Amino acid sequence: MHAWLCENPVGVDALSWKELPTPTPGPGQVLIQIQAASLNFPDLLIVQNKYQMKPELPFVPGSEYAGVVQAIGEGVTQLKVGQSVACLSGTGGFGTHTLAPAKLCMPLPEGFPATDGAAFIMTYATSHHALVDRAALKAGETVLVLGAAGGVGTAAIQIAKAMGAKVIAAASTDEKCALCTQLGADETINYSRENLREALKALTDGRGPDVIYDPVGGELAEPAFRSIAWRGRYLVVGFAGGPIPSLPLNLPLLKGASLVGVFWGDYARREPQANAAMMAELGQWYGQGKIKPVLDRTMPMSELKAAYALMGSRSVKGKLVMVN
Repeated sequence: MHAWLCENPVGVDALSWKELPTPTPGPGQVLIQIQAASLNFPDLLIVQNKYQMKPELPFVPGSEYAGVVQAIGEGVTQLKVGQSVACLSGTGGFGTHTLAPAKLCMPLPEGFPATDGAAFIMTYATSHHALVDRAALKAGETVLVLGAAGGVGTAAIQIAKAMGAKVIAAASTDEKCALCTQLGADETINYSRENLREALKALTDGRGPDVIYDPVGGELAEPAFRSIAWRGRYLVVGFAGGPIPSLPLNLPLLKGASLVGVFWGDYARREPQANAAMMAELGQWYGQGKIKPVLDRTMPMSELKAAYALMGSRSVKGKLVMVN
């Protein structure tokens, strides 16, 4: 097998493509021949030693991938050799093969391509957990999605619309806003040239959004929170914009609003049955055409460093997927 190996987590340039022994699955594991792997923001942080999970060195990055089960370890009964699966295990995806915990593998039904499978779990599980479980979103409510043209943002638009909400999508270019409209957003805000607070006031008749989905952080957080509706829920999803914002705590007090943390990975670990039910529902929604990953492009696995550069340029719409 071959894989991109991180032996020193000082950045993308330190990754090297190496031949490694093909491993044998242990108890509870499967060996997956990787067909596709998506690039997510944590994949950038982890090779810079900035992510909350710090794997033992050396490691193969690539948190999310899809492929075919090649071998199964002792005690694995829910999967079989030759089965197509998607998996989000945190590492291992940027190569030709990897070992994965069987319990983290999502069987892919016929007609679910590996490129979609590799771009599915992280964004849709995060967004479903955020909007349905943490925000208790109701039909007819208004959702503001920040960073709406990115991976989790595009998933959030689709899930909010599937639940009957009104969606205001905020993004940094007109081209990204146009994509959000194609995905079903009712209104868009280009926050690189529009004042976010004034635009939200106009689009909600002064009421503000009921739910704010924020994977960006940075300078948008405070003006967005100042615009929230009474009893609103502000979802802290991530900090793709860089700086982690500090919010004055009088803001939730004045609006009777909630600041809600979203950590899907720990939810899946702590509440596996609820997570399994959620993933089953998402699989049904995919089959019904309600949700579908937005792929900016696919690139050969050999061009991983170029893909990282694209993601860092903030020009990606949806997900980048590497293919073998």
